[in-house]
Amino acid sequence: MAGGAGKYRHLSRDSAHRQALLRNLVTSLFKHESITTTWPKAKEAQRLAEKLITLGKKNTEQSRKTALATFYTPHEILPKLFGPLRERYADRPGGYTRVLRVEPKKDDAAPSAILELVDGPKDMRFAITARAVARRRSQGIETLNETALLNVRKVTQFRKNGVEDLEEAISKVKLDEGAGGVKRTTKPAKSA
Repeated sequence: MAGGAGKYRHLSRDSAHRQALLRNLVTSLFKHESITTTWPKAKEAQRLAEKLITLGKKNTEQSRKTALATFYTPHEILPKLFGPLRERYADRPGGYTRVLRVEPKKDDAAPSAILELVDGPKDMRFAITARAVARRRSQGIETLNETALLNVRKVTQFRKNGVEDLEEAISKVKLDEGAGGVKRTTKPAKSA
């Protein structure tokens, strides 16, 4: 059968090194709820993280043993996986993590990405949506376009008290008046 070796990304490592890398990435993800790495590593770590959260939702003795064998520091992370994360994703049928492409962080220009747990305190899409809605409201536009409405629905759909949390995040957003509500990071060019 052609293409049988393409079931997963090998990441230019042998099997033991690849497994160690993924275990380390997933341990860091569950500890910090957001990590930055290369895009291929993030996609492979996402697969393992989704499986571990599903195990956490099952909450059986076998699922605990499997998770215990995966994490490098299980005494810190197992209570989090089978406690707050299990409750956070109880109603969500899947899609517990998100991979966002970002600009390369290092000189080698490898495609970088942020791997994060959704509906958490570091949920980047939630923050971006709150900022976009706040910007429209500051411009006096109360209605949202299709994209903004879709993003509002996505970030509030499975989050407990999602609409209230979004309104609170919108009220906390501070917008600069320069450049149409966007923070200036460079000085404008002087005219001759």
